[in-house]
Amino acid sequence: MNETPHIKRIAIYGSTGSIGTQTLDVIKGHPDKFSAEVLTAQNNAELLIEQALKFNPNIVVIGDEKKYNEVKQALAATDVKVFAGEKALEEVACMDCYDLMLAAIVGYAGLRPTLKAIEHGKAIGLANKETLVVAGDIVMQKAVEYRVPIIPVDSEHSAIFQCLVGETRNRIEKIILTASGGPFLGRKPNYLVNVKREHALQHPNWSMGAKITIDSATLMNKGLEMIEAKWLFNLEPDQIQVLVHPQSIIHSMVQFEDGSIKAQMGLPDMKLPIQYALSFPQRIPSDFPRFDFKKINTLTFEEADLKTFRNLALAMEALEKGGNLPCIMNAANEIAVFAFLRNRLGFLEMTDVIEKVMNRVPFIEKPTLQEYFESDGEARTMAADIVQL
Repeated sequence: MNETPHIKRIAIYGSTGSIGTQTLDVIKGHPDKFSAEVLTAQNNAELLIEQALKFNPNIVVIGDEKKYNEVKQALAATDVKVFAGEKALEEVACMDCYDLMLAAIVGYAGLRPTLKAIEHGKAIGLANKETLVVAGDIVMQKAVEYRVPIIPVDSEHSAIFQCLVGETRNRIEKIILTASGGPFLGRKPNYLVNVKREHALQHPNWSMGAKITIDSATLMNKGLEMIEAKWLFNLEPDQIQVLVHPQSIIHSMVQFEDGSIKAQMGLPDMKLPIQYALSFPQRIPSDFPRFDFKKINTLTFEEADLKTFRNLALAMEALEKGGNLPCIMNAANEIAVFAFLRNRLGFLEMTDVIEKVMNRVPFIEKPTLQEYFESDGEARTMAADIVQL
């Protein structure tokens, strides 16, 4: 007698964003392996309703409480339970109706629900790098304590994770995070002064949400990834290197102590790392397009220009110093990007705001979770004052 294979039940936190919608595509392609049990969105009630009608989850959560009735009424004829508000995100994270949380809420907002899921023994597919940037020590400590796997979804960290399978006993000498360089690769400050939001939102290789696209253009994204890598792979700052690789074919590399380097390669498509995180430890078939070595015959690499893209230099400083500095930097960056997207701040001015806030908010070497929350709030308030939001 054949047993029916266990279907892995997925909670997608941030289901209407770029990662969330692609995760649903992966689930749709493998209905015998995955089901979408929880869907959450902050504001996009319309798409959340559409997704719920299509995937019939157990629960949906709309962050914006004003949209609760709209979602509730639209799903009245279904069995879907509807909740609203920030607290509901945390409460649903504690429920037993799912096996793996795909954490794709953008920014600091993803931290609390992720911690709740870990405390309830849920596996995490982590697409929210800010969670580890803000409180990486506490998150990873809890993951060890509750014996919860944290599987990276970011393409670079997924690449490193894949390179490390089977290497558990072998010491990492260093990891090399590759960066596309974003839309302004090779540009100098006199060009970047005049950059508008429309230019910055055009990424050459990846299709992503607005926040991460701007972070890619300023190279802050790579800085956040360096800090995330430190916690995910238990590394020292000097073991983490960034290399600009404009073709985005090598997603990242690991160098071992014998000098051997492993790279994970493929076309720039987020569905691959998403599917790997959902199906881990197995690989499952996909019909994603394949990389053809005959078509792309040159892969190039260069150092990042830290003088022009100072956000990366600030992130390296935060990585080096540790404590609550990455948390402060992240909060200031979220406010600066928000202001830039609303044309309230120039492209290079974002860095100035972040630097000022990093210098002014008091440094704490070993913060508690509460102190991380307070540092985040203080940094946001200060950044908003500087920008006059």
